[in-house]
Amino acid sequence: MSQPENPAVVDPYEALSVFDMLKIGVGPSSSHTLGPWRAVQRWLAEQEAAHGLASIRRVRIELYGSLAQTGRGHATDTALCLALLGHDPETVPVDRMSALVQELKDTRSLTLPGANESLEFDPTEDIVFHVDERLPEHANGMRFTCWRGEAASETADASCWYSIGGGFVRREGEQPEPDAARAPLPYPCRNSEDLRTHCRESGLGLIELVHANERAWRDDESIRTGLLTLWHVMRDCIYRGCHTEGTLPGGLGVTRRAAGMNRRLLGEQQETNVHEWMRAVRASSRSFRQVMKWTSCFALAVNEENACLGRVVTAPTNGAAGVLPAVLMHHICFADHEVDENEMIDYLLVAGELGSLFKKGATISAAMGGCQAEIGVSSAMAAGALAAVRGADVDQVLMAAEIAMEHHLGMTCDPVGGLVQVPCIERNAMGAVKAINAAELAADSDPTQAKVSLDDVIRAMWETARNMREQYKETSTGGLATNISVRVPEC
Repeated sequence: MSQPENPAVVDPYEALSVFDMLKIGVGPSSSHTLGPWRAVQRWLAEQEAAHGLASIRRVRIELYGSLAQTGRGHATDTALCLALLGHDPETVPVDRMSALVQELKDTRSLTLPGANESLEFDPTEDIVFHVDERLPEHANGMRFTCWRGEAASETADASCWYSIGGGFVRREGEQPEPDAARAPLPYPCRNSEDLRTHCRESGLGLIELVHANERAWRDDESIRTGLLTLWHVMRDCIYRGCHTEGTLPGGLGVTRRAAGMNRRLLGEQQETNVHEWMRAVRASSRSFRQVMKWTSCFALAVNEENACLGRVVTAPTNGAAGVLPAVLMHHICFADHEVDENEMIDYLLVAGELGSLFKKGATISAAMGGCQAEIGVSSAMAAGALAAVRGADVDQVLMAAEIAMEHHLGMTCDPVGGLVQVPCIERNAMGAVKAINAAELAADSDPTQAKVSLDDVIRAMWETARNMREQYKETSTGGLATNISVRVPEC
């Protein structure tokens, strides 16, 4: 299958907020779960505006490319059903999602949001997986079709949509355009050199500059509240993952490990809430080996929750959702000072800005770029953000992000059984550790002596993505996915 020139790369002048790059949702995949969910919501909004939903008599959804090949393991059909039922990923009751979808399957009756009458909808028949076909603009393609009128014999609307990574979606042929509702940024950045130039010419540090851009769209209180909400979702996800035993769903029989690691690291202590638990972690041994175990434990915890369709922060994707919170939790628990909320906010600001550079210059979709586009990008985001809150200047921050990404170049996406479990969960732990190491290396280096810039590595990443064979891009048709003997009925 031929690939388009660069459909994942947005207009380099597109303005992106940290809240575009970090979003609250549910697992297991931002491109296969959150993206299709948002696409259905946009499609329904278009239908409502054009014709109203009450006249729709039939709905059919077709999935193509990677969405079809690994969609069942990534709960794409679950996301589509919940979107059609009118639920939102930020607020849907996570513990009821399976029951809501099962009820739809049992009744085969769907009432679209705001509509009074139900229509017949059978998820097993009306969500179609075209595993051998691909739409032209992206590997994650969808076609939504609805019929109107009593006879329901004539197609009233059929449109194609693409999930382009990190929960971002676009309609077929849609081009990025400036959001008229958003004021222009004082310091627009298309690449890392723009960031460096703005800092030099304005006299602002990187954190101050990113904050100034966010202020173009939100007041300080909204920025602070929004970022702390993101952190609290991350923190609570780590805590749940560190206190939940069992086996992950999907048929692989993967045992959850974070809770066992947490128990062995803390011994017989009994904490009743996340605050007590964090105090216990901070008071535990700070030997190199223990700190490494804790960092891995934090990352595993998030992605075990993600694999169970738990609530996570897409950072910048769900498959890589564990890296950013694990590195921040590492900083909070093991820094040589008490980390306050301002540092947490600064960390997320810088991480979001760095992530936007990869989205503008390459891709954050594993279906387009392999796992380098997910774990690699999240590790770069975390490395630069950690360097920033430790006091690094803009050049050292960019160097930290470059080092982390450089050593993820070429990483394939080959989920066993089409599930976001093996090797995805462990890769988050490895990405977190690499991020910390990259921040340390940058802090002790002279960026003027660096041979590779962050812009260089982003260009190399996209070139690698274009040259990577299709089976290593989230199709489960190559790599580990075809070399591990498993039986997964869902896939």
